[in-house]
Amino acid sequence: MRPDKFHGRCESGGRFCDRPGCDELGEFRAPGHLPSGFDGPGDYHWFCLDHVRQFNAGFDFFEGMSSEEIQRAQSPLSGWDNETRAFRATAGIDSVPRWADFADPLDAIGKRARRFRNTAEAANQSQTRSDGRPLTGDERRALDELGLPIDADRKALRNRYAKMLRRFHPDHNGGNRSHEARLRAVVDAYQLLRKADAFR
Repeated sequence: MRPDKFHGRCESGGRFCDRPGCDELGEFRAPGHLPSGFDGPGDYHWFCLDHVRQFNAGFDFFEGMSSEEIQRAQSPLSGWDNETRAFRATAGIDSVPRWADFADPLDAIGKRARRFRNTAEAANQSQTRSDGRPLTGDERRALDELGLPIDADRKALRNRYAKMLRRFHPDHNGGNRSHEARLRAVVDAYQLLRKADAFR
C-alpha cells in the first residue's frame, strides 16, 4: 500500500468503495469498528474521495466518551503523559506491533512470540558481571525492572530506586495511584538487589 504524498490516497489494488452502491475505487482509508491493538492491525473502511469526505464530516472523535474523558482529551497536556515508543525504557518491545511493517499480521505475532521465548530462555540463565560477581536470573530481571545495566553499582541502584519512587509513589506524584502495581514491582526489585552479593 503506497499512500499518495499529498492526498492520503492509497493504491486500491482493485478494491472498491465500501459505501453500498458505489462503483468507485476505495482509495481512502477511514477508521473501522475494531481499533489497532495486540490482536491485530484493526479494521478500516475504504472509500472513494466523495464518500470519505462524507465520513469525515460526520465523524465524532468523542463519541462514547464521558464528559471527564472529553475534557482530558481536549486539555493542552493531553498525550504528554505518554512516552513514545522510542523513549520508553523498553523501546516499545512489548507494545502493540507496528503492523504496517509486516505484510502478514501472523509475521508480527510470530516475531513477538519468538522474542518472548528468547527472553524467557535468557532470563533463566545466570550471568557474570565485569567485576566477576554472578547474577541470578531473578536478579537480572530485577535490574531490567529498574532499567539498570548489568554492571550498575550500589550507588546507581539507590539513585534509580529513589527516582522511581518519586515517579510512582502517590505521596510524590500528586496522589496518582494508577502506578501502584509498577511501584510494587520496583520495590520488590530493589529489595532483592540490595541483598544480592553483587551489590554488597
